[in-house]
Amino acid sequence: MKEKLFIIAILLATVSIAINSFITARNTQTLFLKPQIQEIMLKQTLIEKQLATMEITLNKLQATFDFLDKMKPPPAEDFSKFYNIDLGRSFVKGNKNAKVTIVEFSDFQCPFSKRFHAVIEDVLKAFPNDVKFVFKNFPLAMHQQARSAAKASLAAGLQGKYWEMVDLLFKNSPDFSEEKYKEWAGQLGLNVEKFMQDYKEKDAEWEKLIKDDMALADSVDVRGTPTFFVNGLKTMARDLASFKGQIDLILKGGAK
Repeated sequence: MKEKLFIIAILLATVSIAINSFITARNTQTLFLKPQIQEIMLKQTLIEKQLATMEITLNKLQATFDFLDKMKPPPAEDFSKFYNIDLGRSFVKGNKNAKVTIVEFSDFQCPFSKRFHAVIEDVLKAFPNDVKFVFKNFPLAMHQQARSAAKASLAAGLQGKYWEMVDLLFKNSPDFSEEKYKEWAGQLGLNVEKFMQDYKEKDAEWEKLIKDDMALADSVDVRGTPTFFVNGLKTMARDLASFKGQIDLILKGGAK
């Protein structure tokens, strides 16, 4: 029995010595490799910082390229290109069966739209039977009250005074407010209470009509206000003589 215990003790001692030797060897190996591991980790950290810096630089370059791309001048206008412009629910002024249709995409607070509004009136007076005029809303983001003005004109249209309100809006542009719309509705002899009710409660309907006009504007390459089309062709005409030249040519059969 003593011999067996002695053998077991020797085996345990041997295992203990082997374990201690293994641990010592591992510690020695770790101690030997520690500087190398630290150097690798340091290099890894440095590489990660460099990659982060490169990513920031690339993002800045991409933003610059995006900005420059937006700054590129648009392609030249093609005034020979025909656009099929859906009149939709827009109001029509003049002879509904006229051979010539002028469509304007406009903004009630745009100073250029205001300037050329009177020209269209002159054109309609010069061609009372041959020209009809359609007004499309294209309120620019920079003009904060252009959208509300468009809604005021549409609300007035429910009482048969659309064009009269359009004239007042351009006459008083760009000074707009709900109080002004209410005042002008009274000047036009509208039922002011109904006008304000339609203006406010039908806002979603007016918003849809405006968005439809703006979507149409995008589809026919409108770039700013005012943009005029004569029988589907963009025109640079901005005075009576220029419009008259184009209209006469159409009426004589020399153009669309």
